[in-house]
Amino acid sequence: MRAGDRPLRLLPWSGPEGKPCYLSGDGTGMLSRLADDMEHTQLAMGEELLHHAREMLADHTVTNHQLHFLASRLREALRDALRVAESRASGCPPRSNTRWTGRRDLAAE
Repeated sequence: MRAGDRPLRLLPWSGPEGKPCYLSGDGTGMLSRLADDMEHTQLAMGEELLHHAREMLADHTVTNHQLHFLASRLREALRDALRVAESRASGCPPRSNTRWTGRRDLAAE
């Protein structure tokens, strides 16, 4: 999506009806910084959840209820990560204060 000559940024949250929210701007405003922080938090939480999932799946005493709960949280984390990827692929201006570093080697997981 575009607003004039500038691409709209897909925000990491939805509106009241569950519809996507978009932001038009240069990527330096307060809402852009809030979105950057939320994306960073979502990705970091997904990374921690992935580590937790690895531990849970190695433990053969976990219950079906625990595995169902884990699968639900993994689905949410994947949804969030895909939304961040879609936002970043849409041609938004690069965010100068993005702090995501991808600390872990996910291939080793």
